Amino acid sequence: MSEVGSIVGELAEIVGAANALNGTDATEDYGHDEALATAPVQPAYVVRPANAAEVAGVVKLALAHGLPVTARGSGSGLCGACRPSANGIVVSFERMNAVLEIDVDNQVAVVQPGVTLSELDTAAGAAGLTYPVSPGELSASLGGTIATNAGGMRAVRYGVTRNHVIGLQAVLGTGETISSGGRIAKISSGYDLTQLIIGSEGTLALVTEAIVKLQPKPAASQTVLAPFADLDAVIGAIPKIIASGVAPSILEYIDALTMAAITYLTKLSLGIPDSVRDSAQAYLVVQLENREQSRAEEDTERVGELLGELGAIDVYVLDGNPAHKLIEAREHAFWTAKTAGAHEIVDIVVPRQAMPEFFRSVRGLVERTGSGSGVAGCGHAGDGNVHLGVFQADPAIRERLVHGMCQLGVSLGGAISGEHGIGREKKPHFLALEDPVKLDLMRRIKTAFDPAGILNPGVLFDPLD
Repeated sequence: MSEVGSIVGELAEIVGAANALNGTDATEDYGHDEALATAPVQPAYVVRPANAAEVAGVVKLALAHGLPVTARGSGSGLCGACRPSANGIVVSFERMNAVLEIDVDNQVAVVQPGVTLSELDTAAGAAGLTYPVSPGELSASLGGTIATNAGGMRAVRYGVTRNHVIGLQAVLGTGETISSGGRIAKISSGYDLTQLIIGSEGTLALVTEAIVKLQPKPAASQTVLAPFADLDAVIGAIPKIIASGVAPSILEYIDALTMAAITYLTKLSLGIPDSVRDSAQAYLVVQLENREQSRAEEDTERVGELLGELGAIDVYVLDGNPAHKLIEAREHAFWTAKTAGAHEIVDIVVPRQAMPEFFRSVRGLVERTGSGSGVAGCGHAGDGNVHLGVFQADPAIRERLVHGMCQLGVSLGGAISGEHGIGREKKPHFLALEDPVKLDLMRRIKTAFDPAGILNPGVLFDPLD
């Protein structure tokens, strides 16, 4: 028997013959995520465990054979973090997809990593609760969003994944299983291992169960759309809206080009006159939620008046289907950019007050780069997270442009990724721009969790020698 056949046999003893595959027998989906510039790789093996004990068994086998291990949820990531190694094992969590409990009294859910955000929200909704983290792709798995510390449009009010995950069960690179946190609101007992694992992109541990906080489901929402003649005016309006006390659940900017693309592709009519649309350079989208319809309407009126004072060309209150379709179209802006031919997507984050300077400087970078480069997009204006599609077919020119944008973001007090993660695509920028002392500490943490370096080697850092 070949070595590959022998290892498949060993894996089959752990997860069952139907759930241990030679990589050549698995579908191509296991070889990539949605990153635009990362080529797919066929793994040597694919396993589909059913529980934490099977995950631990797979990791122990991988450790014994020196095989890399890559965790996979829905494959909806955007930075190449779940692209496997050619000689490695993909651990797919598609069978570990149960909502184990909705604990109404403690307002938490106990969930396996393969559960999608849509499935979790449906289960929570039956109890009048919601999981408010919404990174724009509801087919994303909870485990994948934990791996990248996903955020999304609602982060301005509800925070990001790490604000909602309060307990984890996970398998380390040694094959040991640990539990951290729990159904408790606070803890001050040693290092917070839960928070270390969140955002580690499968390089420290494989999450096998999570305890997440839920929120009461709002009964009413209103959506306001405000076109502006100048992008700087949009950005200038944001701190004033937040300071007004209305606590928007969504506060997004969309540039004119992206708005034209998403309305065209979705056949969405917003009732904006041509004269307004032609003069608008950017749009601000504000969604307001409340337990009571009257309160939501009061907040909407207040925001509308404030936007008029802050220079909006006009203010439109969207109801029903148009509001829903606009939010949905904004959530799917990545697919719009991909359809339009974007070659890379960045998700740089800067302090809110630095956004006007960031955009001005990016325009300068694009002009200096020349050669047909283009940048367009939208972003979470409430938290300074900028999502831009980069249009430049030449890889070398594109690399210089993206690196310049990342360098600019860091210089303004931000970071090169706000929610998508580093993965493989952003690793060169991360290693070049991050503090070397911090990088060295991160590597030592990686070694403590994964001494042999088998968990997702090549993501965040280069593989261990």
